[in-house]
Amino acid sequence: MRIGRAAGLTDPGRRRLRNEDAFICEPPLFAVADGMGGARAGEIAAGLAATALGEAGSEAQGEEGVVALITEANRRIWERSLADPQTAGMGTTVTAALVDADTGAVGIGHVGDSRAYLLRGGRLEQLTTDHSLVAELVQSGVLTPEEAERHPQRSAITRALGTEPSVEVDAFTVQAEPGDLFLLCSDGLPTMVGEDEMHEAIERAGRDPARAADALVAAANEHGGEDNVTVVLFELLAAVDGAEAVSTPLPAPAAEAVDPERNGDPDGSSATEESSASLRRHGAGPGGRIAALALIAGVLVLGLLALYLATTQ
Repeated sequence: MRIGRAAGLTDPGRRRLRNEDAFICEPPLFAVADGMGGARAGEIAAGLAATALGEAGSEAQGEEGVVALITEANRRIWERSLADPQTAGMGTTVTAALVDADTGAVGIGHVGDSRAYLLRGGRLEQLTTDHSLVAELVQSGVLTPEEAERHPQRSAITRALGTEPSVEVDAFTVQAEPGDLFLLCSDGLPTMVGEDEMHEAIERAGRDPARAADALVAAANEHGGEDNVTVVLFELLAAVDGAEAVSTPLPAPAAEAVDPERNGDPDGSSATEESSASLRRHGAGPGGRIAALALIAGVLVLGLLALYLATTQ
C-alpha cells in the first residue's frame, strides 16, 4: 500500500468570528482538532494538540502510537491550563489517523465528536462513535438518530482532551484496501451536511481530496455554516514496484513516433528529446546538410568553369 493524494481545509463558517479548529495533513499522520473554551482558549487547545501530534507523528506507529500521541497532547493542554488561568477549562476534540503503508493498517484514535469516515466502494461509513450526550442517548435507545440530529444539546460532548490530567482514548485499526478514501472532520461538517450529501460531494469531485475538501466546506456553509468546519481527506493506493520500473526502462521511441504532448520530465530530458525529434522531423538532418553543401559546391565549380570558358573565347 501507499498513501496517495491528501488534502486538508479549515474554515470559520458563517456564524463564528474565530476559527478554533486545527488540522494536520502530514503523511503518514492526519488529524482534526476542534477546540472549546472561553476567549481564545479553544483555539489554543486545538493548536497545542496539533503541535503535540505533529512533533512526534513521524516516530509513532500503529494504534498504540496514536494513543501515545493523543495522551501527550492531553498532558500539554492540561499543564497549560494550570499554568495560565485565562485558559482554565479549555479542551479540544481530536481524531487522528496514522498510516502504516507497509502493512496497510490505519490506526485511528479518537476523543470527542470529531469524526472519521471511510469511503470504500460505493459506501461512506462512519468509523468513530461520538463522545457526546446525544450519541449516548441514541445508544441507550432514548433518541433515534433522526431526533439526535435536531436535539438542542447535540453539541454537548462527554469527553475532551485537556480537561482532566488523563484521558480515555478510543482506538482501533482499519485494514485498508487499495482505493480507500478516509475523511476526518470536525462536527461543523456533519451537523450541517448529511452523509448522503457528503458522499455525493466527494463523488462529484472525482474522489480528489483537494476538490472534495472544497466541496464539503462549501456545502457546510451553504447549509448555514453554524460552526467552524475542518476536513482532511487522504487516499490509499496499491503499492508500486519502483525498483522494477527503474530497472526496466521503456525503449526510446523513433523520431516519427514522438508525441509532442508528452513532456514534463523533472530533469527536462523529455523536453530536450522532443526538441531534437522535432528538428529531425522538420529539418534536413546531418546527412541532408552534407548533401546540400556538396550540391552548392558543385554549382559554384560549374559557374566558375563557365565563367573561365567565356573569358578565354
